[in-house]
Amino acid sequence: MKVFKILAFPISLVYAFVVYVRNFLFDKKIFKSKSYATPTICIGNLSVGGTGKTPMIEFLIKELKASNKLAVLSRGYGRKSKRFHLSESSTTVEILGDEPFQIHSKFPEITVAVDSDRQNGIEILEAKIQPDVILLDDAFQHRKVTPTLSMLLTAYDNLFVNDWYLPTGTLRDSKCEVKRASIIVVTKCPKKLSDFEQQKIIEKIKVTENQQVFFSYLNYDKQLKGFSRTLYLEELKTKKVTLVTGIANPKPLVAFLSENGIEIEHLSYRDHHFFTDNEIALFNTKELILTTEKDYVRLCSKVSKLCYIGITHEFLNNGSEFLKEQILIAVKS
Repeated sequence: MKVFKILAFPISLVYAFVVYVRNFLFDKKIFKSKSYATPTICIGNLSVGGTGKTPMIEFLIKELKASNKLAVLSRGYGRKSKRFHLSESSTTVEILGDEPFQIHSKFPEITVAVDSDRQNGIEILEAKIQPDVILLDDAFQHRKVTPTLSMLLTAYDNLFVNDWYLPTGTLRDSKCEVKRASIIVVTKCPKKLSDFEQQKIIEKIKVTENQQVFFSYLNYDKQLKGFSRTLYLEELKTKKVTLVTGIANPKPLVAFLSENGIEIEHLSYRDHHFFTDNEIALFNTKELILTTEKDYVRLCSKVSKLCYIGITHEFLNNGSEFLKEQILIAVKS
């Protein structure tokens, strides 16, 4: 892999140049961006996957749904459908894609839509649903829409300032574009991250006076879901557990299981992987399959002894309360 990254470095320079030119054309308004009457909150990152966007979407839904009619708009990466689709009771994971379907399953009262054309998606939602707020999932790099508020997520163990452009690194957008974010969330932090370390990260990111930085860590549920009976994390110590992941970065979950004394066989697949019949057959020979919530929605109808471990963002420094305030101000402005 290291050899490939070295050989791919010239390609990454071309990619970086294309990204620079594209952003320059948007900045100079040669490429047009559109804003909307409906408040829009963009949740995204500068890298490819692995920063915890879906749990952040769920955090915002929980905070806003009581007093707002919400809609979530996503590209629906990996789905087998085309163009615009709106969630319904009969909607499948193949139509929405795994992450939007996860949100649809967990929050059926929320409108979930998918469209690779974000302008088109917003305009249809405004015409058909008339939501109070639209959450734009994974849309930071989609500059045809100017959101009301942009949240940029970056993982503690792979800060965008330390990264490089695809395919040598995981950056898909310019580091300079951090300037467009009102809120920056450093995710997947250690639970005990000192004030000194937090300040060093803030300095490294070069935060401006108009930006706020929050620090969060992943909190894993101790009660597993999706199994035929109540099953607790502690019980996995006595079982032969096969962990199946089709996510960008399974390392934090693997580390968490190891820290809790749970031995696993890990079958790792690419992000948004749709499992084959042969893979499903293999899973059904195992004593117990543990997976992520995103993978569960693709496996639950096909694998018998299956459960998933839920995750949420928890914030350091009482950050969740301050973040809620910023979100509510943006929505009401």
